[in-house]
Amino acid sequence: MSKLCVSPKPVEVLRTFRLPNKLLDTQISCAKVHIMNNNETQTSLEIPGRQIEQFHETITKLYQCCQERMQFQSEKFDLPDAELRCLMLFANQRYLTAKSIAYKMNVVKSRITKIIDGLTDKELVQRLKDPADSRVTLISLTHAGHDKLAQITAFQDFVYREVLGNMEPEQRKTMITNLELLKASMEALKELME
Repeated sequence: MSKLCVSPKPVEVLRTFRLPNKLLDTQISCAKVHIMNNNETQTSLEIPGRQIEQFHETITKLYQCCQERMQFQSEKFDLPDAELRCLMLFANQRYLTAKSIAYKMNVVKSRITKIIDGLTDKELVQRLKDPADSRVTLISLTHAGHDKLAQITAFQDFVYREVLGNMEPEQRKTMITNLELLKASMEALKELME
């Protein structure tokens, strides 16, 4: 038994879950002693390396798929990615300011000015003076902007419907629940980095 308790790692214990109960109990006990001796507090929170690798690979592939779709959308609708994302902000907004767009897109205001200029040149947005405060400029969609936004939204709905259509209804529910969990976890980490 002392041979088993030399320096087991909690991860190794998790990987030996198919061992006979007596040996498994011995290894778990040794792992607890090892953790207590080294003042480590994480036992059940230890994440196996393979799960980290799978998570990394999946996130990387998802990001790549999203980037490819965004590139395709940009080409399909003849809009640079930043202009397309800016246009999408108007989906539920009648008016936005350059400051609010900069905040939502997480870019500096000077960059937003160039994006809005590009959309204005394409006659997709227009600048208006705020009637309540002439110092504030409001940005809103033109008729052509509304039409372009409707086309983009219809395309995105088609893509999402196709993706979800490849799953059974229960799989969709589980996947959406898991994505919400992932989003919450990533947002919590984002707050720690600020």
